[in-house]
Amino acid sequence: MIYRQDITGCIAGTPGTNRLSDEAFEDVLRRCDPALDHLRKAYENRELPLLHLPDAGGRLRDVKQVAENIRSRASQVVVLGTGGSSLGGRTLAALSEGSSSSCGKPKIHFLDSIDPCSLDHLLENIDLANTVFIAISKSGRTISTIAQLLICLAAVSELVGQGALSEHFIVITEPGDNPLRRCAARLSLRILDHDPHVGGRFSVLSLVGQLPAMIVGVDSQAVLAGSRAVLQSTLEARTPRDSEPACGAALAVAMAETQGITLNVLMPYCDRLQDFALWHRQLFSESLGKNGFGITPINAMGTVDQHSQLQLYLDGPPDKFFTFITTDTSGMGRRISYSVEGDPTFDELHGHAVGDLMEAEYLATVQVLLDKGRPVRRLQLGSLTEEALGGLLMHFMLEVILAADLLGLNAFDQPAVEQGKNLASHYLENLQ
Repeated sequence: MIYRQDITGCIAGTPGTNRLSDEAFEDVLRRCDPALDHLRKAYENRELPLLHLPDAGGRLRDVKQVAENIRSRASQVVVLGTGGSSLGGRTLAALSEGSSSSCGKPKIHFLDSIDPCSLDHLLENIDLANTVFIAISKSGRTISTIAQLLICLAAVSELVGQGALSEHFIVITEPGDNPLRRCAARLSLRILDHDPHVGGRFSVLSLVGQLPAMIVGVDSQAVLAGSRAVLQSTLEARTPRDSEPACGAALAVAMAETQGITLNVLMPYCDRLQDFALWHRQLFSESLGKNGFGITPINAMGTVDQHSQLQLYLDGPPDKFFTFITTDTSGMGRRISYSVEGDPTFDELHGHAVGDLMEAEYLATVQVLLDKGRPVRRLQLGSLTEEALGGLLMHFMLEVILAADLLGLNAFDQPAVEQGKNLASHYLENLQ
């Protein structure tokens, strides 16, 4: 398996904790049987196109050519978009940080805010003549993304002229008539089709996430292979126990139903998974926050949040369960060789790799939470590779789909968000 999931820290061995009883977990796990059947039927009938994205390697050849073209002529790439139009690409592109595969590749920026200071700072500090902008909006109606695009179009047009804009801008939006597509067509910008049946927060394995990742040298095929392996293991599972995503879904739902715990702290001990935690936050918030119910994801980072949130986790209300994601860091990184004689603290560190300290900090955090009776799930990777990240992405997409099925929710809509979008347009019209 690409990763190993350990949920024993969420099951009560002794009374007096807020973990699950064996019976409570098994009851919900059995309810995953029909949810898995629904998933298999959706896959076989092609009712959920996102489940077939792992097999889209061949269809991404054109996207790879676009990425290679951008790499050959751009020093910087700016992705315009927000939510699912940004977080998936950010998550995948983070794999290239510090790796040799990113050498000689364009520097990539994800502009997912309309804070005027951030926008001005970026445009004033990049070489616009050698920058490619990728504007992403599934609906083509996201006003913040359209605003970003219009500002960037004006800045680049002033420098190179309107006739050269097609060399600097690419638009990704769904087929059909929408404002973003109309704008791109009028200016002869390249348009790539966003699958209309794959929502933004589930689009990470599509060209939405893959194009930015390919530009910085991430191996797209390996990402898809990892996601395919996790999907197949769940589709072929004889029982829910044989599916890691089903066990995760049962865990989350059982925590909510029997313990009243709906706060899920996701705490990776790997800096390159910081954007993954943000992607996970949107996935769970928008998919399960409906009809008065929600499993609220809280993103944290090890070791940073040992020094900012652990006090609350240990000594605050027992209303959270914890998911840790780790890689094997033992022996990794630079050795601590500079010593100060006569100080036991320095002697304790001397000779260890910094990765040894990372592992010790993680193990200590888990243990103090367990000692306090807190429910702890652990996801262990050997290393953070493209295949491993693809597997994690598919795991959590399946976990949230199965959890929504157990709860009788539609994982793929976000009706409450639309009201806010409509109000934003109303307020904008009334600003002087």
